[in-house]
Amino acid sequence: MMHPDVTAAFGTCPNAVIQNNETWGSAFAVTQMACDSLSCVGAALAALMGRPNDSVTIDARLASLWFDKSIAPIGWTIPPLWDDIAGDYPCADGWVRLHTNLPHHKAAALRALGLAHGAPRDQVAQVLLNHPAEWVDRVVTTAGGSAAAMRDKATWDASPAGQALMAAPLIEWQTHDAAPARQALAFSEDAPLKGLRVLDLTRVIAGPVATRTLAGFGADVLRIDPPGWDEAGVLPDVTLGKSCATLDLKTSGGVAQLKTLLQSADVLVHGLRPGALANLGLDAATRRKLNPALIDISISAYGFCGPFAQRRGFDSLVQMATGIAHHGMIAFGKDRPTPLPVQALDHATGYFAAAAALTALHSLHQNGKPQSASLSLARTGALLWDMGQGFAGQAQTLTPPRQDDYSADIEHTSWGPAYRLYPPLRVGRTDMKWMRPATESGSSAANWEQA
Repeated sequence: MMHPDVTAAFGTCPNAVIQNNETWGSAFAVTQMACDSLSCVGAALAALMGRPNDSVTIDARLASLWFDKSIAPIGWTIPPLWDDIAGDYPCADGWVRLHTNLPHHKAAALRALGLAHGAPRDQVAQVLLNHPAEWVDRVVTTAGGSAAAMRDKATWDASPAGQALMAAPLIEWQTHDAAPARQALAFSEDAPLKGLRVLDLTRVIAGPVATRTLAGFGADVLRIDPPGWDEAGVLPDVTLGKSCATLDLKTSGGVAQLKTLLQSADVLVHGLRPGALANLGLDAATRRKLNPALIDISISAYGFCGPFAQRRGFDSLVQMATGIAHHGMIAFGKDRPTPLPVQALDHATGYFAAAAALTALHSLHQNGKPQSASLSLARTGALLWDMGQGFAGQAQTLTPPRQDDYSADIEHTSWGPAYRLYPPLRVGRTDMKWMRPATESGSSAANWEQA
């Protein structure tokens, strides 16, 4: 049975069928959350297509593997995910994690710690040993960097940020006034979302997973990055099925082009730090005025209220801040932070966001009223806390990917040929399939004709 928070957001999925119940070894029900979040996608798509009785089939093994990475390069290697100084550090009274994959976050962290540009990891470690973890957390984030002190769950729950999160639903919905009707989707069995325009303003994992999922059912996804953007460790995995363009939003011309794209989009998925779009003159009210029928899906790290609402964050930091890494350390008898085996908060939030987009589209088709939905990694983490051990005692432990987990078709990505895992989800007779290979940022023009 699904968790009550999930059914409150999406309803039940009575036709879900779980196969191959191999699970991640974890102190948390990571595989169950993978299956539940994918079930929400399947049920929402079936309802949107007018086929609510369709079976929703999830392969638990594949769902677990997609929570890690879905691509196997042939003759080339995906670059390391982490920067050379990113990671966990002991402090004077505990642990802290620095997230320095983005150059400006790395520069901010070194500046806050009084270190020179290019300072090596051992220098960073020596400085952090002399300061409390909460002090490091505060000075790095205040300087514009990304960090999180390791807290236990009780400390997080008692904090103002934790209290704000506990009061929030898994998904915050907002229904808007009726909008002019858009052309209905054809809902073909092969590509039920063909013709749906999805504007993707997301980075790293959660938002890209959401839009990759929509692309897997035929949506036209146009991802927009700043010029020169590169996430070499994740782009080959998450740009599958998308057109990837760049716009310089520091220029009036770039913002004008974004507004043009927004006016003709059906769905907007954005994961920029809260306030970033408003700073471009594109706050929620302006987006609604430009496109009254827009389905607006927003993803944040720590939620949209409370003292952490404006904080930069990533899955690994949220695990540290909210007690997940501490609980793993205790559960496995370790002497250092022990996070989830994968970036599960990112992936589950991404699937929930895709399901939210489909649910909102169904509502729009039924009553003409568009919806907005807000999700956060931290709120998904709170759900994970409540899910217990999931399949524990009922399933095999997950084994590493095998060749038969991958399609025999070769995907010709921007980086080289690769195999891709078989999709983890099937809705009735509809399989996920992607019409475009993974591509690098800037490989397409910033218009819908390319999408």
